[in-house]
Amino acid sequence: MEEKHLKREIGFFTAFSTVMGTVIGGGVFFKVASVVSSNYSASMTIIAWLLGGILTLCAGLTSAEIAAALPHTGGAIKYVEYTYGKLPAFLMGWAQILVYYPANIAALSIIFSTQFLNLFHLPIIWHIPIAIICGLSITLINFLGARVGGRLQSITLIFKLIPIILIIIWGIFTPGQVDVSWWPVATGHHIGFWTAFGGGLLATMFAYDGWINIGTIAGELKNPEKDLPKAIALGLLFITIVYALINFVFLKTIPIDQIAGNQNTAAESAMALFGQSGGKLVTIGILISVYGAINGYTLTGMRVPFAMAEENSLPFSKYFKRLSPHTYVPYFAGSVQLLIAVIMMCLGSFDLLTDMLVFVMWIFNVMIFIAIFILRKREPKLKRPYLVPWYPAVPIIAIVGGIFILLLTIFTQPLLAMVGLLLTGIGIPVYFYKQHKNKEL
Repeated sequence: MEEKHLKREIGFFTAFSTVMGTVIGGGVFFKVASVVSSNYSASMTIIAWLLGGILTLCAGLTSAEIAAALPHTGGAIKYVEYTYGKLPAFLMGWAQILVYYPANIAALSIIFSTQFLNLFHLPIIWHIPIAIICGLSITLINFLGARVGGRLQSITLIFKLIPIILIIIWGIFTPGQVDVSWWPVATGHHIGFWTAFGGGLLATMFAYDGWINIGTIAGELKNPEKDLPKAIALGLLFITIVYALINFVFLKTIPIDQIAGNQNTAAESAMALFGQSGGKLVTIGILISVYGAINGYTLTGMRVPFAMAEENSLPFSKYFKRLSPHTYVPYFAGSVQLLIAVIMMCLGSFDLLTDMLVFVMWIFNVMIFIAIFILRKREPKLKRPYLVPWYPAVPIIAIVGGIFILLLTIFTQPLLAMVGLLLTGIGIPVYFYKQHKNKEL
């Protein structure tokens, strides 16, 4: 039987667009509130976004080497399995099912509801119900089929960029209402330098999330050696500049004390720049952007338990791998994902949920960075269409940055880190239970 290979049909511009579309989500509009809360400093806020971009760039360039070398395996779970074995790979999939995808859906649904209430001046009692309706509606849309969910994703991708471009261009050339001080680089409100530095960097990580999926197209690039690093480098560099600029506009438009902890900063900035009517239109664009980001996580998230259930590695696998007869969508997996997300909406805030998912997933991200060194030593003859540039400096920066994020979360938010580790650790007995059950069959 002839082995099927991925067709190498993707050029540089498509790869560049994929980087942009994968990383830019809802976090760019709302994480400024957390970054500013950690430092109360305009200069340190911009530095946090720039350093977050550099760390993400090193992470993307590093993980892409494994993606290019293993183009048939399809995703970060398989990279972990190839390097470390089935248990760590199962735990990554388990963490994605229990934490990563539901927490993303829950956090963004909470943000959608916050903006919706602010736009239409609705009472706070509607906050959680609207968040639930938002998550439910997207899940139901995806139950209509992958094509419908895919179309929604394509449409919202356009709206994702419109409010960003409008706020940046208009904001830069409009006289600022606030004097932004760049020097000296110092914290405000008597906050310690390293507390401000670490807290700001950690807060930006959610906005840069998505880079781990960049390498999945490596096997379909016409010229991966040249185009993959260029697409990642230019794409993430452009995103970093965009994030820094839009945050500069926020800082020059609204006093810093009014930004800290204010998740309506983007909407209020739009109102200040464009007036009430124009600001509302931009806010609607932000809402559509967030809705599209939730759709992306819903669309891909429900397919993780389905794929694991096909290998019979989950409890109730026979249910998780069920597809609806007409649309071929894993409806049981999607329903469980929504249920977990709704529980998270009721229990957690936007920042709490995003910090937890960042912490849990960076455990596995660091493992992937270390895998570069393991595989180069273990399998020197493995065909690598793309090699990470400036080796070993780039992977080392990614590893050190990742460990810093993990340690920072453990020391500053020990309860959150403990919950994240506990939810992930529950997967260990589940894995061995299923292994034992499968041997009995």
